[in-house]
Amino acid sequence: LLCLNLAQAQTEAGTREKILQHIQSGQVHEAVLLGQQAVSRWPKDAQLRHYLGVAYFKSGDLKQAQEQLERAKELDPDDSATHFDLALVFLTQENYVLAAPELEATIKISPSNALAHILLGRAYLNSNRSVQAIEEFKTALKINPAIRLGHYHLGFAYASLGRNDEAIAEYKTELERSGENPEVVYELGHSLTEAGKPDEAIPYLRRAAQLDPQNSNIWYNLGKAQVLGNHPADAEISLKRAIALNAQDP
Repeated sequence: LLCLNLAQAQTEAGTREKILQHIQSGQVHEAVLLGQQAVSRWPKDAQLRHYLGVAYFKSGDLKQAQEQLERAKELDPDDSATHFDLALVFLTQENYVLAAPELEATIKISPSNALAHILLGRAYLNSNRSVQAIEEFKTALKINPAIRLGHYHLGFAYASLGRNDEAIAEYKTELERSGENPEVVYELGHSLTEAGKPDEAIPYLRRAAQLDPQNSNIWYNLGKAQVLGNHPADAEISLKRAIALNAQDP
């Protein structure tokens, strides 16, 4: 069937279109098999290798995805999508050192790509480059003020530098714009505690515990806020819950 598909496509352009259709419809296995045949027939087609790399990525084969995307990049170094998708492979592997240059290349070619700025900010943040991360998140929000979790990421970067008041403002903005996200609610409560405002923090941490009741960190920080707010009975309940959920943590 795949040989028939390749024969029907006839041209490189038709084959690219067929592979892309497979990827978009979730037929990843078919995309991989057709892509393998296609790059064998047209080994210097950068777009075919790009699509094959994406198909491998979606199938979970990160090694082959990286190989094909790097080959596509060699063939066409000015294609921003190839750099971006290669960065996604590295981010999935939590290899932030290799992801950052690919995202920098993406942005150099396509500076208005707000998501690339967000992901580069995350790569910087996970490489202890918080100041640079803040600038990327700010740029992303200038390009697209409604980008998902943009203010959350900016708040997290501020919090990593101990700039809790700025973090609190960003988390509150994110909640207003995106609705109730458990992680945002939790981080807001955590930053309020760190800013010396435990009584303001407690309602957010309680809500976070309701939204994600199996998260021991939330219960621990709720207990901490309750201790600081002089609510010892409530703190005891919260801290016991944290211990029960994470009995291996000393």
